[in-house]
Amino acid sequence: MADEDTTVVLGIPIPSTDSVFLTIVGIHVLFGVAAVTAGVVAMLSRKGRAGHSNWGTIYFWSLSGVFVTMSALSFMRWAENYHLFILAALSFSSAYVGRVAARRHWLQWAKVHVIGMGASYIFMMTAFYVDNGKNLPVWKELPQIAFWLLPGAMGIPLILNAVFRHPLVSALDRPRRNSAQSADPE
Repeated sequence: MADEDTTVVLGIPIPSTDSVFLTIVGIHVLFGVAAVTAGVVAMLSRKGRAGHSNWGTIYFWSLSGVFVTMSALSFMRWAENYHLFILAALSFSSAYVGRVAARRHWLQWAKVHVIGMGASYIFMMTAFYVDNGKNLPVWKELPQIAFWLLPGAMGIPLILNAVFRHPLVSALDRPRRNSAQSADPE
């Protein structure tokens, strides 16, 4: 049962009746759905400049929107939401590092990209479940600690598998020999 300072949307209580707060929550949810969807499509699509890269860009900018709106929501209710701000900052920072590594082709860039983007998705899902798990079917039966640990427990093995076993990551991280090096007989 919701109290007078709570708005219920689709069975999920939002701890405010302030129209500005609720508008930001609505925008935040739209960015969140876009980020979750684009992230899954990017992860599952064929790697390269077309689909994966395009969906990854949508993921990054949607996640940027999630971070900006979560920042606003957190500052409006800091005592209740500071931990969500921290998770949003970690998520955005991880995605930023992953994106920059891929764009600038740092040493071991493919591994850094996979770890950064994967970690950003884990942090984002952790924040979602920490905030909403208590209201979701099945999840509401779990202890609070599960909301913090399950996204990582599911995501970290997938990231490690991609980093150590995916042939494309290994191929992209091999040092490239330029033509001057190959012509030099040493």
